[in-house]
Formats: sequence, C-alpha cells, structure tokens
Amino acid sequence: MPNVTFKNLNGQGITLAAVINFPSGFDESKKYPAVVVSHPGGGVKEQTAGLYTRKLAEHGLITIAFDRSYQGESTGEPRQLENPYISTEDVSAVIDYLTTLPYVDQDRIGAMGICAGAGYSANAAINDRRIKALGMVSAVNIGQMFRNGWDGSVKDADALPYLEAGSTARTADASSNDMATIPLAPLKEEDAPNAELRGAWEYYHTPRCEHPNAPGYTLARNLTQIITYDAYNKAEAFLTQPILAVAGSNAGSKWMSDDLIARAASKDKVLHVVDGADHMDLYDVLKHVDEAVSKLVPFFQIKLR
Repeated sequence: MPNVTFKNLNGQGITLAAVINFPSGFDESKKYPAVVVSHPGGGVKEQTAGLYTRKLAEHGLITIAFDRSYQGESTGEPRQLENPYISTEDVSAVIDYLTTLPYVDQDRIGAMGICAGAGYSANAAINDRRIKALGMVSAVNIGQMFRNGWDGSVKDADALPYLEAGSTARTADASSNDMATIPLAPLKEEDAPNAELRGAWEYYHTPRCEHPNAPGYTLARNLTQIITYDAYNKAEAFLTQPILAVAGSNAGSKWMSDDLIARAASKDKVLHVVDGADHMDLYDVLKHVDEAVSKLVPFFQIKLR
C-alpha cells in the first residue's frame, strides 16, 4: 500500500498525493484492472475513499485513492480550494498517472467516488473515454446540492444570492491574504439542520473519522464556480459507460443518484438502494459499506474484464 506522488499534467503546477492498493499475490509482470476512487467534498484519501480502495483491492483490483488539488497532501494554493472543474480534471490526472504503470491495463480502468467525489467521477467519465465503468456511492452533484439544497427543494434562480456572495468574496480576496471560507458539512453539532447532517458533523469533527487534513470547509470564492456547475452536464449524450450507483434508502441526497441514472445515455445502468442507510452510513458503517462493496466488486470485475 505505497504512498505515491506525481505531477498533475493539467497545467496548475500541482503534485497529487495518493495511496495505491495492490491485490493479494500482486505480480508486477502481469496486467491488472484499476479503479480510481475520489473522496467526498471536505474529505481526504485516508477516510472513506481509503476504506473503499482497501476493500476493492481485496478482490483483484488495483485501486488508488488520492487527495484533490489544493487539499490533503496534494499541493496547490490557496488551500482548500474546491473548484469543481479542477476536481473533475483531477480524476483524469490520476488516470494519466495510471497509464504510465506497466502493470495497469490501460483498457480496464474504472472510476468511482463517494459524495461529491462520485459527481466528479461521473463528470470525468462524461469527458474521458479511458474510464470504462463508473461506480457511485452516496452520489452528490455538488452544483445541484449548493443551488437546490440537500433535498432538492430550492429553485435554481433562488440560489442567485450565493453567486453574489461568491463574487463579493473574490473581490475581498483580491486585496486580502485572509480568504473567507464556507462549510462543506456542519462545523459544529448545533449547526446541523437534521440528524443525517449531524452525522456529517460527527464524521468529520469527532474521533469517528476526523483527520487533520480535512478541516471541512472550502473557500467562499468557489461559490461562483460551484453554483453553476453540473456534474452531469451532457450525460444524456456522452455518459455511455456502465454505471452502478449505490444510495441509502434514507439518504436525503438519493435524488441526485436518481437524476444521474435518469439522465445518463448508458444502456447499462443500475441503482442499488441500501435499505435503512442514510447518506453518511455508506461512508464508514461497515454493514452498509460491505453491502455496497458486494455490488461494486462484481460490477468492476465484469465491466473491466
């Protein structure tokens, strides 16, 4: 399970940090299928993304979890930038790296992610034909979530104040070294609007899964990029790869998995609903994670055959 770093070739001068997991009995002289796993918004590779990569690698897959540009152990300034377009390109940058490894079969690369990482993986699959299969866990289209709300009840036009706030923040940033931030999950328990999002606070800010590289916020300036972003843009035309989306029956975010499944051009697309699970349960509650993995493993084994 080596830690690796490599240059992101997308022109920002970034070095990405990642962890590769090899299957049991790994033989460097052979060719293996590989899966890139993208972490949630506000997360890092050591949390749920790392958990899924370890579990998938137990079943004959090379897996890689990485920190997005400006986050975790990857480089880039300003820190905690969450530009969704760069986050999407990061997935392809990791694939660039995988194609240089002699033991990775370039024709058998898949992508998956959790939460916003699933949305970025979907957007990458729309853009990048090297991705042969797409897995999603508790998928969030970060643009939809920010403009339409956790449950999808807010109209697009009503998110205009967020664009105003992001624009104002960018002006302030231009003359200050202290950039304004916004939370990606509740930073305090009392900030959580419901029990499900209390789970997000607990995950990121208690011993449940807190990590020093995951402060749980991004920059207010990113609102000008996030609000108008659609992770599923042109899925109706270009997202033709096999898709497996896993979502909890009690997840307030499930509508974003439903939307992707409805919109994707793919003729091979499945939504697996984990009964009794909410959004956060699929991050690290082992019985629910194991159910998700029990579907993801055969999906990737078959589609990357």
